[in-house]
Amino acid sequence: MAWQGLAAEFLQVPAVTRAYTAACVLTTAAVQLELLSPFQLYFNPHLVFRKFQVWRLVTNFLFFGPLGFSFFFNMLFVFRYCRMLEEGSFRGRTADFVFMFLFGGVLMTLLGLLGSLFFLGQALMAMLVYVWSRRSPGVRVNFFGLLTFQAPFLPWALMGFSLLLGNSILVDLLGIAVGHIYYFLEDVFPNQPGGKRLLLTPGFLKLLLDAPEEDPNYLPLPEEQPRPHQPHPQQILRLAQTQTSGEFCPYHLGRESR
Repeated sequence: MAWQGLAAEFLQVPAVTRAYTAACVLTTAAVQLELLSPFQLYFNPHLVFRKFQVWRLVTNFLFFGPLGFSFFFNMLFVFRYCRMLEEGSFRGRTADFVFMFLFGGVLMTLLGLLGSLFFLGQALMAMLVYVWSRRSPGVRVNFFGLLTFQAPFLPWALMGFSLLLGNSILVDLLGIAVGHIYYFLEDVFPNQPGGKRLLLTPGFLKLLLDAPEEDPNYLPLPEEQPRPHQPHPQQILRLAQTQTSGEFCPYHLGRESR
């Protein structure tokens, strides 16, 4: 029963958050069970473009290291802030949310070539946190019960925490930089004088992922229009009987209809 409840709760999570989180967990589980090796997952330009191992363009975003504190820490923030974005500013805009993932992934891959970065999942997490924090500037965040600050400081607090754990902050800086580029192009530049939206979600993504918009000028056919309630023939007969007896009460018809 507990597993059924957990599964039902997980199915309530928005689609993109659910798919990405599940892919990360399954990838890590496959590595732990030695079904896969990290050497089959990391980003290697030579293997991608010379050996056509194109899956590495995706799998390097799915592996957060072996099971341990770092993995659960990253999964917690991925799940939380990915879900908050999808249920918040991207609510009803699944195609736009997927396009943000694609834009961030492509840009991180290109910039990652300069820094010889092999796994970019943590950078994607930093991008999600950064975009959420800039869109929620008034929210106060409690950081593990130790510090309380405004949301825009959260990406930098995460980077400092990563540094305390002995990790390289280059991946976090990459995620913050890409997140800032997306935020500027999507939220800042279009609102400037002479500005416009430069990040336009492709139509095929909207067609595949978003619910079709209703045409306000659409007029339904007569057979599609709701018909007024027609009383049952037995109700009409009883109504006639009550009228004949002089004891008609509208309540009888309403009670029968229920």
